[in-house]
Amino acid sequence: MARRGGASHGAAGAHGHRREAIGSLADSSRRLRKRVFNVLERAGSDRLSRIVNHGIAALIIVNLVAMTLESEPALHARYGPLFWVIELISLVLFTIEYFAVLWIAVEQPLLRHMAPWRARMRYVMSASGIVDLVAVLPFWIGFFTHLDLRVLLLFRILRFLKLTRYSVALRSLLDTLHAERRALFGCLVILMGATLFAATLMHVAEGDVQPDKFGTIPNAMWWAIVTLGTIGYGDAVPVTTLGKVIAAFTIIGGLVMVALPVGIIATAFAEHVHRRDFVITWGMIARVPLFAGFDATHIADIMQLLRAQSVEAGSVIARRGDEAHSMYFIASGEVEIELPDKQVRLGVGHFFGEIAVLRRSRRSATVTAVSRCDLLVLEARDLHALMEREPELAARVNEVMKTRLGTEIVGKAGDLITEEVESRDDVAL
Repeated sequence: MARRGGASHGAAGAHGHRREAIGSLADSSRRLRKRVFNVLERAGSDRLSRIVNHGIAALIIVNLVAMTLESEPALHARYGPLFWVIELISLVLFTIEYFAVLWIAVEQPLLRHMAPWRARMRYVMSASGIVDLVAVLPFWIGFFTHLDLRVLLLFRILRFLKLTRYSVALRSLLDTLHAERRALFGCLVILMGATLFAATLMHVAEGDVQPDKFGTIPNAMWWAIVTLGTIGYGDAVPVTTLGKVIAAFTIIGGLVMVALPVGIIATAFAEHVHRRDFVITWGMIARVPLFAGFDATHIADIMQLLRAQSVEAGSVIARRGDEAHSMYFIASGEVEIELPDKQVRLGVGHFFGEIAVLRRSRRSATVTAVSRCDLLVLEARDLHALMEREPELAARVNEVMKTRLGTEIVGKAGDLITEEVESRDDVAL
């Protein structure tokens, strides 16, 4: 009995160890999946993410350039093997990327509530999933079949759409077009109506004189389209006085037809970029401990006082011993803080020198840009002016100052860099 009991206890222990090992492996897999998600889907979140995203974007551009040059017979004959190597490397890396994005689809915020297989199917059927699949599948088929190379050429040009995943500007433009789709469709309807109207008038005025060009309304519509589009090929022109008058008004109407959608897209795009920057800036300021608890009105006032500053890699932003007169928010890039005993790097969303906004002391460390940085700068005089206008804000700032200046972290010789370094993980976006 004792032997049997010992064996059962041993089996139970082995089973428990197995479950722990499986659980540990699952946790490691989840952590790795989340890490891959942050690298691929959150561009600019850290250095590795920037390297990978910029690398894939560069690969797409190189692939498209190679495809264009390959169409030249002389270049194809001379550099054919190089073009083939570029295509093979691109195909392998795009395939790895496709399966990686498929694997991390369950980490998408809008898909986390779904079962893993359903979340991955949602990605496969999405527009970006279809583009990613089309970028690789036809070429693998082409390796094993005699697929027409002209068909493959059409699929290769579609790889340009992959840039929308890694280019914030392209993604913003597509979001703008989608948001303004109803207004743009309205512009298209107006253009079609104007084309039909101008073509009908020109058919009546010039149909008998130039039957080959304006004898029918469909024939006249070609002239109307190129005229309203302000292109005017000159292959069909009016010769009668009435026809010239109609053409003049059509040309003026064409200026309106072109300006209308351009104005809609430009305005909406500018607003989209402004909203995105507003959200990023708002999040950065709201996370600064000095401004914790401020309401929307106060944060909005602070945002109006910020000014942008760009510095190149290697530039010194603040030097140890210099008079501190402003605080900085890192909008993009990375900086290195040189402390007496160590060096610390801060990235997007971090800040430094907030006590310097309130007291003009000497810097306790040197801050250098590791890469090109876009900074938001808040001058001391601006915050003092804001405090004079807003007594409630001034009381809050004074309260924070008393609390912080009473600690050992803030020395007499410098600003709050030490505390900022210790709390950098708490303020990261």
